[in-house]
Amino acid sequence: MSPPIPPQQQFLSDAPLGTRVVVRYRIEDGLTDALGELVGRGDGDCTVRTRRSDVVIPLALVVAAKEVPPAPPRRNPKHP
Repeated sequence: MSPPIPPQQQFLSDAPLGTRVVVRYRIEDGLTDALGELVGRGDGDCTVRTRRSDVVIPLALVVAAKEVPPAPPRRNPKHP
């Protein structure tokens, strides 16, 4: 019998593509977050489209993940 899938990995496996998520995962020096749209899933990883780029995250490194509300609309820049 295989070990149970951690809830954060299960969430990322089950969430519909296009869901806005925040994913906390391990990196060499600690932890980091990716905030954006879940745009892909592969064998053992997921892809989150952030403002800067697509981030491929190995599911084994994920320590937390959840759905977040849509981003607020951008405000117009203030003019001096």
